Amino acid sequence: MLNKKSIDDINVSGKRVLVRCDFNVPLKDGQITDENRLVAALPTIKKLIADGGKVILCSHLGKPKGEPNPELSLAPVAKRLSELLGQDVKFAADPEVVGPNAKAAVEAMKDGDVILLENTRYRVEETKNGEAFSKDLASLCDVFVNDAFGTAHRAHCSNVGVSALVDTAVVGYLNQKEIDFLGNAVENPERPFVAILGGAKVADKLNVINNLIDKCDTLIIGGGMAYTFLKAKGYEIGTSLVDDEKIDYCKEMMEKAEKAGKKLLLPIDTTITKEFPSPIDAKIEVSVVDSDKIPADMQGLDIGTKTADMFADAVKSAKTVVWNGPMGVFENPILAKGTLAVAKAMADADATTIIGGGDSAAAVNQLGYGSKMSHISTGGGASLEFLEGKELPGIAAANDK
Repeated sequence: MLNKKSIDDINVSGKRVLVRCDFNVPLKDGQITDENRLVAALPTIKKLIADGGKVILCSHLGKPKGEPNPELSLAPVAKRLSELLGQDVKFAADPEVVGPNAKAAVEAMKDGDVILLENTRYRVEETKNGEAFSKDLASLCDVFVNDAFGTAHRAHCSNVGVSALVDTAVVGYLNQKEIDFLGNAVENPERPFVAILGGAKVADKLNVINNLIDKCDTLIIGGGMAYTFLKAKGYEIGTSLVDDEKIDYCKEMMEKAEKAGKKLLLPIDTTITKEFPSPIDAKIEVSVVDSDKIPADMQGLDIGTKTADMFADAVKSAKTVVWNGPMGVFENPILAKGTLAVAKAMADADATTIIGGGDSAAAVNQLGYGSKMSHISTGGGASLEFLEGKELPGIAAANDK
């Protein structure tokens, strides 16, 4: 997966180029409320325009479940892209995605023109990688470019199916960046390599923990998942989040790390409260106790101050840091201190720093450290599978160099 052809390796002049983007943006009353994904797609689109390609964009948006849904139309995306690119992006409004409007628009294209197809998930075959829709998409193009890392872990018509039906299938700049940072961090890191995992559940990250113990020098575990590890050590964790079915697994992982000579760092103190804040950002009373002294009627919702210092020290000496999952309930300012400490340590580190999408990306951006990171992944699920060591179908389908 680390050696794929990109748009810099091909000539698209005069060719019809289908580009799978990730325009799965939040909409409110037909308006885009966060256009980061549109902005992220611009370098690839501009390069293909400048090289004289006929650029046909496609993406999914939300979950229309295989039928047209006006609230999930990509029409607002075409309008905003026209403004961002400074040229008309023609919208092909076909309920079947590849219909008369799309075919006529592609037929009339001149070099450097851009059109956007309707939501690929209007077609029920899309998520099943059905042959009919893959053929429809392939019929529009000479070249396929996949630049949607957010769906790279799925084998869909608009990334895998179409790749098999065209001679030239490459990755765009966004996907290339994901391969360069995430792929090389896991397979060829500059050491010391520190991996930080947080978030709520151990179950979500079973294979990631297992794979990263093999790959990294230090594995840091915080967030809600840490309490299952603490319970596996025999500690009282009160009413903290726990996955009782994964206690033996946590014991195995701690033993595996010890045998392999890897550091596995768990919270040594924790920020506790009586009950989960409602609403999530409500003011609450908290205190900090050692991790083996959590009262039976209290729950941990963030790492404590000593742990924050310990985790920050581990990050400071690293040369590669990958982080997936917050250290606590970062949406609440009182419970964001642990996540903030890790984000600040990464921002200050003389290291390649990679944020693995999802809540971690939201947290570093919300806390103001996004611009200080080497790379923030654009795909939560895809980045997790990359960290697991899994092959991503959407990337694997592109031509090798």
